[in-house]
Amino acid sequence: MIRGQTCVSVAVRRPNGEILVATDPLRWKWAQKLRRVPVVRGFIVLAEMLTIGTRSLMFSAEVAAEDPDAPDEAEDGEKNGSVLGSIAIGGTLVFSILMAVGLFFAMPVVATHFVDQFINSALLSNIAEGVIRLAIFVLYIGGIGLLPDIRRVYSYHGAEHLSVHAKEAGQPLTVDSIRRYSTAHPRCGTAFILVVMVIAIGVHALLGAPPLWERILSRIILLPVIAGVSYEIIRWSGFHASNPLVKAIIAPNLLLQSITTKPPEDDQIEVAVRALEAAVEQDRVAAAGTS
Repeated sequence: MIRGQTCVSVAVRRPNGEILVATDPLRWKWAQKLRRVPVVRGFIVLAEMLTIGTRSLMFSAEVAAEDPDAPDEAEDGEKNGSVLGSIAIGGTLVFSILMAVGLFFAMPVVATHFVDQFINSALLSNIAEGVIRLAIFVLYIGGIGLLPDIRRVYSYHGAEHLSVHAKEAGQPLTVDSIRRYSTAHPRCGTAFILVVMVIAIGVHALLGAPPLWERILSRIILLPVIAGVSYEIIRWSGFHASNPLVKAIIAPNLLLQSITTKPPEDDQIEVAVRALEAAVEQDRVAAAGTS
């Protein structure tokens, strides 16, 4: 899945070996002005990408379940008409958000509540909460990566990054050319999540150590602000990736991607290239139409 300037492109390999490419314009046109507002745009991008990611995964799951002997029902650039509807996508998204809130926000706070009896410092308490949250996150993404299907998703994730690196370097989008690059990328969503967790420690430290339920509620309420600030940091680091200081700062982000990205197979790189090419072409057409 590649998000361009004007569209989202998803490429999926069908059971019969063909690659189906679906390109949709970005749907949140009402948020165009908000995308220019620092901090606010970070939360907009996060919410949009959660929606796009869920829709893309459900689309790929449906394509994977196709009968390889059935006649084609959709050409490249068009999604199959039987893609699960917005209600199913919304339900999946709500469930995912609730699970994430419980696992990465409520659980660390509850765990810290039991640790607080041994800590007589609000600062240390918030640092302990942040460390517990980060540990849960790393164990989670590492644990699910042991599943064959998720490991394959991580390989496609690596293929996306390889393709983007090659495109940004102006290199041809061939398998041999693309393989020279790293599967880690400074603007990855994994890096975004890690920065969110680090920034959260500092923000939460300003609140002291309130009662348990107030502490959980504050973590949820402040998430949009923390996400917005984190997005600005990631965005800035992406524009200054060659700076030695920036390289040192983003090193933990790239290290974490060693878990969420895996070296892809050649056929996975081919799928990533098709998605990237479709997004670039759609952006070119859109730019030509407005010039």
